[in-house]
Amino acid sequence: MASVTLKNLVKVYPGEGKNEDVKAVKNIDLEIKDGEFMVLVGPSGCAKSTTLRMIAGLEDITEGEIHIGKTLVNHIAPKDRDIAMVFQNYALYPHMSVFDNMAFGLKLQKISKPEIKKRVEAAAEILGLEDLLERKPSALSGGQRQRVAVGRAIVRNPKVFLFDEPLSNLDAKMRVSMRGEITRLHKRLGATMVYVTHDQTEAMTMGDRITVMSEGVIMQVDTPLNLYRKPTNQFVASFIGSPQMNFIKGAVEMVNGELTFTEDGEGGFSLQLPKGRFDPIKKRPVVLGIRPEDMAIGVDGITAELENAEPMGAETYHYLRTLAGTEMVARTTDDSITSDHTYVILEPDKEKLHLFCGDSGETLRRA
Repeated sequence: MASVTLKNLVKVYPGEGKNEDVKAVKNIDLEIKDGEFMVLVGPSGCAKSTTLRMIAGLEDITEGEIHIGKTLVNHIAPKDRDIAMVFQNYALYPHMSVFDNMAFGLKLQKISKPEIKKRVEAAAEILGLEDLLERKPSALSGGQRQRVAVGRAIVRNPKVFLFDEPLSNLDAKMRVSMRGEITRLHKRLGATMVYVTHDQTEAMTMGDRITVMSEGVIMQVDTPLNLYRKPTNQFVASFIGSPQMNFIKGAVEMVNGELTFTEDGEGGFSLQLPKGRFDPIKKRPVVLGIRPEDMAIGVDGITAELENAEPMGAETYHYLRTLAGTEMVARTTDDSITSDHTYVILEPDKEKLHLFCGDSGETLRRA
């Protein structure tokens, strides 16, 4: 296995005709540790797949360096980088059996038949494919095909595994199952894995660390829980968590010695902030962040009108609007309030509040 290091990596696509060049990846630096499961996550178009394809050698690098282990691989062909890539569409040969699909790359490397048989059977056992080795891909389910694609990567014993949205073609139940299988596989192999997805649930449940990207820029690299609890900016806060964090525009000032947030707009609520948690700025436009699960329906807090309630069984999603017009969502275990246009009071957990600069979006939380 090996580490993967990106240094000042840039990807520019030339413009056609009068169109300007497009800088898709913007001077990113990233260190992926040996044996780490790193997830690249972000919305469509954020260049996470482009970054992965540059690691694989499937996209040319405009500027910067990529190292696999101690080797600079900028000008090394994909087949010589000792990586294995698992694609979204499986990329299986329809006329070949499962065994032959998994063995194909090894045959190209002129590996002996006994060694090929040994590797394929070992990978099949890991992935539960022993009884399917003689079948063609057309006789397999989507999840089975994806396991074959993973098995084809395993048999090569690569330094690095690269996954490009491998579960996006599966149904919801199968995605959950395959998430668990890939996570267990990583623990069993101790391999370096780089996994691209737009699904933040996949990212949070699978990654040792997560790289959140937006428009070709790395916004934050951290553990799943740190991304959730300590987002460094409003973009990360909005992307991690479901339903997404509530954002309320306003300003802060000292009131009777207490740092107090006041919502913009007529009838805006005021809320005292916990001492020592945020930088003591005054009057600057800010954005207050409250996660839906960090609020309860109570007697002292934010007055809001219930517009809709969605019972989910163990919890209820309450869709509300403050008196100043800000839309909010509260995720609570209280299922007693379901009538539309009822006024309720939301009590946020003040120790879990977030505050962001209204101009830059950066967190104002003290470390």
